Amino acid sequence: MSMSEEEYKQHILSIMERYAKGQASEADMLELDEWYEKFPPYQQYAAGMSAAEKRQSQDRILRNINQQIYKESIPSAHRSERTKGPLYLRNVLAAALILFALSAGTFYYLRESRLQKTEQLAQDLITPGSNKAFLTLADGNRISLTDAADGNIAIQAGVKISKAADGQLIYEVKESDQQSTSDAYNTIETPHGGQYQVRLPDGSTVWLNAASCLKYPVSFGKRERRVQLTGEGYFEVAKDHTRPFIVATEHFPATGGNKGKKGQEIKVLGTHFNVNAYNDEKDLKTTLLEGSVQVTPLKGSSVVLKPGQQAVNDGDIVQITNINTTYATAWKDGYFRFNEKTLEMGMKEVARWYNVNIRYKNPSLRKELLGGTISKYSNIEQLLKKMELTGAFHFTVKGREIVVE
Repeated sequence: MSMSEEEYKQHILSIMERYAKGQASEADMLELDEWYEKFPPYQQYAAGMSAAEKRQSQDRILRNINQQIYKESIPSAHRSERTKGPLYLRNVLAAALILFALSAGTFYYLRESRLQKTEQLAQDLITPGSNKAFLTLADGNRISLTDAADGNIAIQAGVKISKAADGQLIYEVKESDQQSTSDAYNTIETPHGGQYQVRLPDGSTVWLNAASCLKYPVSFGKRERRVQLTGEGYFEVAKDHTRPFIVATEHFPATGGNKGKKGQEIKVLGTHFNVNAYNDEKDLKTTLLEGSVQVTPLKGSSVVLKPGQQAVNDGDIVQITNINTTYATAWKDGYFRFNEKTLEMGMKEVARWYNVNIRYKNPSLRKELLGGTISKYSNIEQLLKKMELTGAFHFTVKGREIVVE
């Protein structure tokens, strides 16, 4: 049955709302393609453009609408409570839709000409990361959490897996079922340009940074709670004095003075801490915010951390230093914190979050020192311009590559 004009408008609004939340599927994007092409201003503007150019211009329009929605849907301290929530967001979406329908050409002002440089177009398509992840169940079934609808995702031997409205993955297990599933493992992976939050069967919460992987049992056993991490994760561990929580990492650094396998185990009862175990970083770093943790490397002796301390495992020894913990957890709170970092360290974070490659024309620039705090949700041009304020280097964007010179 075909939709009426009003029903079709509401249908498009729903798709745009999913886009604004970062939840639009490939089918949604294809339908938006068809919708764009129905407007005469777009047809005239797009005459003679290639398919790739059309896709790029449409993506730009959606981003402009999305940015406006984001600005308008976050109330200021003086804005009425009536402006908050899904209804207000939908009203803003409706206004954006009407504006586009009446004057589609106004959304093309950023495109100065069809002959604009390919590098510039590619730069505009480099967007910040968002909630993206893949869940692999014990039976091998792989689920895109980005596309999955809110609600129940799967049930495994009495364990219910669901996706909350805020994107968090939640496990719920009956006490009687804990032993039946302790030998079954699930894996959640975030791609470059993605992050995700999961609440484990014991009530512990883990935030995963971009390009990270967490393997964990569907239900923890009675003796311990053990997970395996690659990449970076922030843990808020539920207290359980009878079952210690253990984070195991294996580290295979590709660069740096000490090559070869490194690893460690972090043992806690209930605490808040951050673990950085990327393979493209030289060292393993464990930062404690609350409670107490014991770090045991593959080589050497165990160390116990106090709040405000960081353990750096270089493969041979574990060094403990006092640090500002906000530097280690800034990624979870939506920021790049470049204080006390080199350009190379900072650009690795940028590469993971924006899903780009970094190339240095002058290798010595890798050691230049950075500083300051920048939102992770800045567009790539804003981010790079702020980093260039040091005056020590310059960035050029070519496709999905950032050249440092």
